Amino acid sequence: MRTLLKYGLCLLLFVLLLTVAQVAVLRFVNPPCTVIITWQWIQGEGSLRHYRWAHEHWRPLEEIASPMIKAVLAAEDQRFLTHHGFDFVEMRKALGDILSERRTRGASTISMQVARTVFLWPERSLTRKVAEAYYTVLIEMLWSKGRILEMYLNTVDWGTGIIGVEAAARRYFQTSAGRITPSQGALLAAILPGPHRWSPTKPSRYVRERKRRIMKDMEKISLP
Repeated sequence: MRTLLKYGLCLLLFVLLLTVAQVAVLRFVNPPCTVIITWQWIQGEGSLRHYRWAHEHWRPLEEIASPMIKAVLAAEDQRFLTHHGFDFVEMRKALGDILSERRTRGASTISMQVARTVFLWPERSLTRKVAEAYYTVLIEMLWSKGRILEMYLNTVDWGTGIIGVEAAARRYFQTSAGRITPSQGALLAAILPGPHRWSPTKPSRYVRERKRRIMKDMEKISLP
């Protein structure tokens, strides 16, 4: 029994050190690929050529237009700059929706989405939720807010084979990430809940309404 416990503790320590090192390295090194991208390729949902192209066009945060950054914050995580990975206000609201049997809202922060996209497999399970929370803590401890935003904007899925803000800007608006206008940024952010169903160039009524709300919320956001 003691031997089993000893090996269990050694395994736990190894996993801890490995994951900390993994996150620490990506503070400085851009990932050549992500787990989500690899999974989609295996499932035949995208071309590695597109994903390589997206990686080759990685954009540092300072080269991404501020309206795009504000649009993503307004749409996905308005408390990003003040929370530590978990937005307990939105979590309480989501729990209230569940208890009242209303349509549930999302409570995932940008940090949580980065944890899922970069490090974890696409599966809805308790195990993955625990792993997501663990990686979120590591990300918030080891990365700056700017690095988290940069990672998110360069790895987020904007449609089949469209990974990252530069790929999205070029594909949808024939421009670069540094030249995205407030209207274009709001449209790109508006389709993030369903990038494979919605289009920023042919927006549905729902997407147009989301764009309107996002642009209004963008006015409240101040970047450091």
